[in-house]
Amino acid sequence: MRTYINPDKNLWSDILKRPLFDVSELYGKVQTILNEIRKNGDDALRDFTEKFDGIKLDALEVSASEITEAENLVSSELKEAIALAAKNIEVFHASQKFQIKKIETTPGVNCWQKAVAIEKVGLYIPGGTAPLFSTVLMLAIPAQIAGCKEIVLCSPPDKTGKIHPAILYAAKVAGVTQIYKLGGVQAIGAMAYGTETVPQTYKIFGPGNQYVMAAKQLVSMNDVSIDMPAGPSEVLVVADETSNPAFVASDLLSQAEHGVDSQVVLVASNSEVIKNVTIEISTQLAALPRKEMAEKALSNSVFIVVENKEEQIDLINEYAPEHLILSTKNYLEIAEKITNAGSIFLGELTPESAGDYASGTNHTLPTNGWARSYSGVNLDSFSKKITFQEITKQGLLSIGPAIEKMAAAEQLEAHKNAVTLRLKEIRKIPK
Repeated sequence: MRTYINPDKNLWSDILKRPLFDVSELYGKVQTILNEIRKNGDDALRDFTEKFDGIKLDALEVSASEITEAENLVSSELKEAIALAAKNIEVFHASQKFQIKKIETTPGVNCWQKAVAIEKVGLYIPGGTAPLFSTVLMLAIPAQIAGCKEIVLCSPPDKTGKIHPAILYAAKVAGVTQIYKLGGVQAIGAMAYGTETVPQTYKIFGPGNQYVMAAKQLVSMNDVSIDMPAGPSEVLVVADETSNPAFVASDLLSQAEHGVDSQVVLVASNSEVIKNVTIEISTQLAALPRKEMAEKALSNSVFIVVENKEEQIDLINEYAPEHLILSTKNYLEIAEKITNAGSIFLGELTPESAGDYASGTNHTLPTNGWARSYSGVNLDSFSKKITFQEITKQGLLSIGPAIEKMAAAEQLEAHKNAVTLRLKEIRKIPK
C-alpha cells in the first residue's frame, strides 16, 4: 500500500488514479460475440455457453421445478436474512414513488409529469466465486415496485448447468418473471437483441467483469439503455484519532476482497492512524479465505495523511468514490460538504456491508469517478417520466403571441402557424 503525507493538491489526480487495464483488444472480441448472438440467436448462446462456461445446455430458461429445488437447498437462516433485507429494500425504495403534481404555469396553461415504468428490464447477476444474490434483491425489488411488466434475469450456470440456489431463491422473493442460464457477453447480447427464447429488454442493469461491462457499453450505443457506466468496486474511508482501527481495517478489506481490480483509499488525520490500521489489516487479512485476492487489491490502494479538514473534503470530492465511509468524530460536518459520492456511510457503526446487504439502500452504484454525474440505482432507474400539458382558450391567448414571435425569430413558419390558426379561431368565437 502506497502512503503519502499531506501531498500537494497538484499530485492528487496521479495519487488517486484507478487501476488501469489494457482493453485495446477487448471491445473487438466482445463485438464479435455480440454480432454472432444478433445473427444466430439461441444457437450462438448455446455455443458460447459451452465454450465459456463448460456446459452444453438443452434448455436456456430455468424451470419452475429448478426454482423449487433451489428453494429447498437454501437454509432457513439465509431465507430469514433475505426476508429482512428484502423488506428494508422495499420500504426504502417504495418511499421514492413519484407524486404527480399539476402546475399552472400561467392561467389556463397546465403542465405535469407522470412516472411510467419501463416495461421490460434485464438484470445481470454474476455467479462465479461470489454469487451475488443480494444484487437480485437490489435490482428486482425496485423494478417490481416501479411496475415493470417483465423482469428478466440472466446468471451463468455452473458445470452442472445449475444457477446458484440463493440466486434463484432471491429471484423468486423479488418477483423476477423469467430466469435464463446465461453469463458474460452472451447474457448481455441476449437481453439487448432478443432471441428465440430470451425476450429483448429495454434497459439492462447489473455488475460484471470487464467483458460484461464492455458488452453493456457497446449495446447501449444503438440497442438498449443501461443503468450506468461502471468499473471495479472501490471505497474511501476517512479516519481520525477517534476511529476504531479494527473497524476501519475491516471496511477496507471488505472492499479489497471483491476482486483484484478493486481499490481502497484511506484518508487519515495523522500517521499514527495509518500505522494502527495497517497492523489491523495484517491481522485480519491472514484469516480471510480470499486473502490472495485482497492482497492484490491492496497493491492498488492508497493511504493518505491529510491533516487539513477542508483539504480532506476537496480530496474526497475529486476522487468521487463509489462508497464513502466517514468513520470520524465529526462525520456529519464532513458529510454536509460532500458533493461527489455514490453512497455515504456515517459513523463507525455503519459499515459498507450494511448497504451491500440489508439496510435498504441500493448497492448498485457509480464507480470510476462517475459519481460526479451519476446516481446509484433507485426507483427512478426503472421508470421514465412523460410530460403532459393542457392549454385552455385563456392560456393560448396568454402565451400564444410570445410563441408566434419566438417561432418567427427562429424562421420556423409552420410552428408560428400552429398557434396563429388557433388564435384566429378563438378570437372569432363569440364571447
